[in-house]
Amino acid sequence: MNELVVGRPETSDGRLEKEMKVYDLLDQLQISYERVDHEKADTIEACEVVEKALGAGTSICKNLFLCNAQKTKFYLLMMPGRKVFKTKDLTKQINSARLSFASPEYMEKFLNITPGSVSVMGLMNDTENNVQLLIDEEVVEPTYIACHPCMNTSSIKFKTKDLLNTFLPYVHHEPIFVTLPVESSVL
Repeated sequence: MNELVVGRPETSDGRLEKEMKVYDLLDQLQISYERVDHEKADTIEACEVVEKALGAGTSICKNLFLCNAQKTKFYLLMMPGRKVFKTKDLTKQINSARLSFASPEYMEKFLNITPGSVSVMGLMNDTENNVQLLIDEEVVEPTYIACHPCMNTSSIKFKTKDLLNTFLPYVHHEPIFVTLPVESSVL
């Protein structure tokens, strides 16, 4: 546990199909990645321990699954872990009414992810583009980005440029970049 290894697990024993599909897609796209297996990490505090194992130059971010009041628009927000989400800081930038956390049913339906495992990798399952990706500009500053492979008992690290230039175009999700202040308070 917490040992950084290159590439996919040697076997799929004890791993869910949705996690293995992430590795299959990254391999297919020829995106190099490193992986660390760990205890369940479903909070940003737990992810900070994982971030140390992944090494310097890596950005682990919060991933929030949001929707509008009518539940007609859904968003995946990637933001730095040290920032606290405040809906008004985001709604102005995307010209939306107040946002709230979307229910786990929509998360499962659109991204095939459960709470605590939310990840940009889930967009590979959103083939009908029901979810708009929002990225705080600071998330893409480090050389590497880290996320869960649709399961919160592993984390992967790969080049940020591979996320932006290879993965997102392949899954047909163009991000909207936003800027969230550091001094925000709770939703």
